[in-house]
Amino acid sequence: MTSIELWNTRAIPRIGMGCWAIGGPLRSGDQQIGWGDVDDNESIAAIRRAVELGVRYFDTADAYGGGHSETVLARALSGVGDDVIVSTKFGNTFDAETRTLTGTSAAPTYVTSAIEASLQRLRRDRIDLVFFHLNGYPISESEPVFATLEDLRQAGKIGAFGWSTDDVAGAAAFADMDGFVAVQHDMNLFRPADDMNDFTAAKGLVGVARQPLAMGLLSAKFLSGERRFAPNDIRADGPEWLTYFKQGAPDQTLLAKLAAVRDLLSSDGRSVAQGALAWIWARAPQVIPIPGFRTVEQVEMNAGALDKGPLPAPVMDEIDTVRSTVKKA
Repeated sequence: MTSIELWNTRAIPRIGMGCWAIGGPLRSGDQQIGWGDVDDNESIAAIRRAVELGVRYFDTADAYGGGHSETVLARALSGVGDDVIVSTKFGNTFDAETRTLTGTSAAPTYVTSAIEASLQRLRRDRIDLVFFHLNGYPISESEPVFATLEDLRQAGKIGAFGWSTDDVAGAAAFADMDGFVAVQHDMNLFRPADDMNDFTAAKGLVGVARQPLAMGLLSAKFLSGERRFAPNDIRADGPEWLTYFKQGAPDQTLLAKLAAVRDLLSSDGRSVAQGALAWIWARAPQVIPIPGFRTVEQVEMNAGALDKGPLPAPVMDEIDTVRSTVKKA
């Protein structure tokens, strides 16, 4: 199954492109939370190549690069891909000039102003899907956020909304609203997200899998364990929640887990990254992964996974067996 039916009854290829990396540098205090320097022309070429290859979903956020990701995405989609679906996120406040996060806000007036600003940067009259970006925001304080999103949906500013959260309880609190159609959450071979997958499947929601390639770890590039990053790349010395890399080096335990299933992921001529995406497709039919990218080559590799489809059931069973063995070792 390499297509997915979305909330507006449109079926699209079951892969999106995550636009965090193309936003370029971003800081939160002394912490780098962007992906380093980027070439906007290469980003635009990559987005247009994705559209040529059939990709019809792009996810971004207003804070990525201090608004830069939204702006680049708008430039790339100008004149092409009229049927492309775009989602963005809000909740982190930022200084666009310095590309620095300044805090968070979930006040209704801020929600409205943030969506209006994203509409301008994206050059759209309506944003197809908007996610609340504050992962662990208290459920008890979130009702005004989603009420405001429903008002914006009724006004035609957005098509639908959801929450970018790994908390099933948070998603469940608002999942029955008419406009609530999707949950964006971590999902990859290292983080299967079984509870969230069970929830979204039961509720008929779309799961949008962020970090499907574990920020690049689920590829063949890091198996030597020697990779290093530019100082302004989040992976060089990331925040505490970034467990895939520490001080610019891949986590050795996770590398061992990857090495144990590498050949299985590479079945039928797939790259390791393609196998990791195919694993998600086989694991949860309602989930669409959004791997990040910075180059045309990365887009071609990721989109090429569609040609092979989900991993076959016997391969999935063998991966589960190997993973359980490695976990016990």
